[in-house]
Amino acid sequence: MICPVPEEQRPVNEYVALKESFFFRWATLDRFAYVKTLVAIWLAWWIVTGPVAAVSFSPGRHLGQFLGLSSMGATVGLALPLLRLLLGWVYIKDRLQSSTVLYEETGWYDGQRWPKPETDLIKERLLVTYEVQPILNKIRNTVIALASLLVLQLALWQFLD
Repeated sequence: MICPVPEEQRPVNEYVALKESFFFRWATLDRFAYVKTLVAIWLAWWIVTGPVAAVSFSPGRHLGQFLGLSSMGATVGLALPLLRLLLGWVYIKDRLQSSTVLYEETGWYDGQRWPKPETDLIKERLLVTYEVQPILNKIRNTVIALASLLVLQLALWQFLD
C-alpha cells in the first residue's frame, strides 16, 4: 500500500525534524548540557525581571524582596519555554502513537485520514517508548522541579520584610 501522506507530514519525519530543530533538541541533550541550558535561560530572564523588581523594591534598601521577586519572575519566565517544549514533544508522541495519520494534501480545507500499516505502527510505538517517552519524562520532571522551586520561593517570600 502506497502512503499518500506527504513526506513532511509523516510522524517519523516530524519526529526527526523536531529532534533536529534548535529549540526542541534541548530536551535531547545530556543532563549537564540540558541543565546548563535551563540555567542560561533562567539567568537571561533575570535581565528582564531584575529591572522590574528593582522598580518595586530598591536593591539598596530591600535586597531580600528584590532577589525574591527577580527569582520568582525568572522562574516563571523559564516555565514558558518549558511549556512549549512539553507541548511540542507531546504532539509528536500523539502523532506517533496514533493508529491513523491526519494530513493535508494542499491546504487546511482538504484534511484526510490514513490508517497506518501495522508494521509502521509497531515501529512508531517503539520509537515513542524508547526515544520520546524518556524525553517527556525529563521535561515533566523539570516542570515538577520548577513548580516546587516556585512554591519554595513563594513560601520564602512570606518571611521577607
